[in-house]
Formats: sequence, structure tokens, C-alpha cells
Amino acid sequence: MNKDEELIRKKSPVNIRNRKASFEYFFIDTYTAGIVLTGTEIKSIRQGKASLADSFCYINNGEVWVKGMNISPYFYGSYNNHESKRDRKLLLTKREINKLQSATKQTGYTIVPLLVFIDNHGRAKVDIALCKGKKDFDKRQTLKEKEDRREMERAIKHY
Repeated sequence: MNKDEELIRKKSPVNIRNRKASFEYFFIDTYTAGIVLTGTEIKSIRQGKASLADSFCYINNGEVWVKGMNISPYFYGSYNNHESKRDRKLLLTKREINKLQSATKQTGYTIVPLLVFIDNHGRAKVDIALCKGKKDFDKRQTLKEKEDRREMERAIKHY
């Protein structure tokens, strides 16, 4: 990821994160994918009414899909409103899909969505990562590091 891409993510009015992902997984490789939306879904995302909790990606017939992503129904949408927890297709290149497919065939590897944001052109994008699950002792180590960082920040602010 270059500096321009980081800047786009920081300036985006919408930053919907999967907070559990960094605690549950080690990130091997990250990708940015477009997402196929219908009707009022983009309006709900622009209002920040989406969640990535308990969502994951899978590959079916050479296409990447995200399952469990919740986009709340748009308040002003009438009978045209969308289903909130349907599977949504992600747009990646064939090379990226093949790389992900070969990696996920190994045990312990999965694809997890990390962030939903709006790019400069007003399109919704999803950052996904190829991940390897953490063991319990790895999770304890992550908690300890997080706690140590907090204590160091408190000590700096105190002096």
C-alpha cells in the first residue's frame, strides 16, 4: 500500500473496520477490492450503517464473495430496500483471485474483510486480507503488547 492509498483511506468519510480481525488473525497479504452493491446499499454505507463483525470471504466458481457483512436497510428506501445480510460479490483481478484460492487451500488460512471505505470517485471499496489464525498464546501476547503500549502512553502524558 503506497502513501496515496493510505491518504484516501484516512480522508474517506466512511471507515467501517473489523476490529476483531487483528486480534484473531495474523495478516499475510492485503488487497483492495471493489464491492458489487444494489439499490440503496451505497446510501446506507455512506451513512456508516454497515458492520464487518463476524464476516469472512470465500471463493466460489472463480469469484470472491463476502458473507456475513451487515448493511442496514436504508431509512428512506421503500419496497426497493435491500436485504441486510446477503452475500456480496467482490471485484478482484484473476491473478489475485488465483493467488488467494491457492493460499486458502492450505489449512489455517482464510480471507477476512478489514475495512470498508469510499474512494475518491464515490465507490465503496473493501480491504481484505489473507490471514492465518492465531493460537491462544498469540492472543495473550497481543493483549500484553496492547496493555504495555497503553501504559507507556499514560506515563508519557503524566510527565
